[in-house]
Amino acid sequence: MEIKISKGEGKLQHVIDIGRHRLLTDVSEALGGEDSGPEPHDLLAAALGACTALTVTMYAKRKLMDLQDIDVRIEHAQQEGVYVFTRRIRYVGNLSEAEQARLTEIAGKCPVHKTLMGQMRIDTETVNSF
Repeated sequence: MEIKISKGEGKLQHVIDIGRHRLLTDVSEALGGEDSGPEPHDLLAAALGACTALTVTMYAKRKLMDLQDIDVRIEHAQQEGVYVFTRRIRYVGNLSEAEQARLTEIAGKCPVHKTLMGQMRIDTETVNSF
């Protein structure tokens, strides 16, 4: 899957095309933008939260657990030279403590969580055209 980023209409706004989906990204007015979309770190945190919710929901359905809803909140910030994501999960449904513990364990296995915790490499190429 290729993701395309191109200049948007605002001072710093950019359009993100992901297949047939389109998002905006920007920065706050304090940083010279117009706050017309989430900042890139917010998108990264959103990816972690979305992946957590989807992974846990799919697991609970497969195991026939009574997970009626899941609420995931992600706070993120640079702290003492380390970027920290704080994930809070609230399960809604008739779940035992053991089931909740298992779902929390599964949250740590979501693909985005595993990517962020693993080794990564970014290869950058300069091209004249696409």
